[in-house]
Amino acid sequence: MKHFLSCDWGTSSLRLRLADTGDGKILAEARSAEGIARTFGQWQQSGLAEDKKAGFYLEVIDRLVRELESQTGQLLNGLTLILSGMASSSIGFIDLPYASMPFSVDGEGLVTAVISANQVFGHDVLVISGAKTDSDVMRGEETQLIGCIEPARPVKNELFIFPGTHSKHILAKDNEAVGLKTYMTGEVFSLMAHNSILKNSVEAGTFDADAFGHGLIDSGSGNLLHQVFKVRTNGLFGISDEHENYHYLSGLLIGSEIRDIGSTDPDAINLVCGDELRLPYQTALNEMVPGKKLSVFSTDQADEATVRGQLIIAKQLKILT
Repeated sequence: MKHFLSCDWGTSSLRLRLADTGDGKILAEARSAEGIARTFGQWQQSGLAEDKKAGFYLEVIDRLVRELESQTGQLLNGLTLILSGMASSSIGFIDLPYASMPFSVDGEGLVTAVISANQVFGHDVLVISGAKTDSDVMRGEETQLIGCIEPARPVKNELFIFPGTHSKHILAKDNEAVGLKTYMTGEVFSLMAHNSILKNSVEAGTFDADAFGHGLIDSGSGNLLHQVFKVRTNGLFGISDEHENYHYLSGLLIGSEIRDIGSTDPDAINLVCGDELRLPYQTALNEMVPGKKLSVFSTDQADEATVRGQLIIAKQLKILT
């Protein structure tokens, strides 16, 4: 089999890719706003019996398969589908337990399930579950982590940062993922910027390095809950405008997150994210963790990491060869 279907199904979005089984190269992609949360809500409203749940979810993916067929001009019947992300959660396609950390960075030790093709959905499906510590969990980043590491590359003491709504910091030592911390940086920023008293004090715009830098400094100069209120007073007193406040708030929250890296003391840091978050996170890391080796993944590299991670796991399980 030369190709497979790679599905990254998150809480708020769904991405399906046609990929090469040799090197994981992405050949085509289809996206949908039908994330797991929305699909679960639709499932609850459907009134269908529990034994119809899997088919309901797979119909969502099947629509994207048809879209990929239209893009590529070829039939994709029979290709293996690999699912990671929230697909294995309690509101997902199938509820799988988390794997316990540590686990090997080659994917050994993760929890998976295989569903054979049938008349309803003509693709074998491999579902990859998430991982947990005693106090934290992730779904999707464990697969992306595996795809970030070149085969046979030793990992001694490195931190992998996956920014987002819930930013994940994964510590890898001696070729094992041993630590995990989640920071609600993106969600807290969104709540403050759109649903709090600060919403009229901030306005998005081109990255403002000075305002962001002031936020980084203030993130360590006092109580964060107090510092956040300065977003309002800065506007009231004419110290800064809405655009500057937006990036000051971003600096406060990202700075609070990055400041915590000192507790892990990695030898190297890997930043894995898209364009929107790369500049602020890279700026924060350069300013707050100087002297550390920093590797920054491009958007394409970050996207490809999930696909490569899925491919590595599938080959280890002999699902793909």
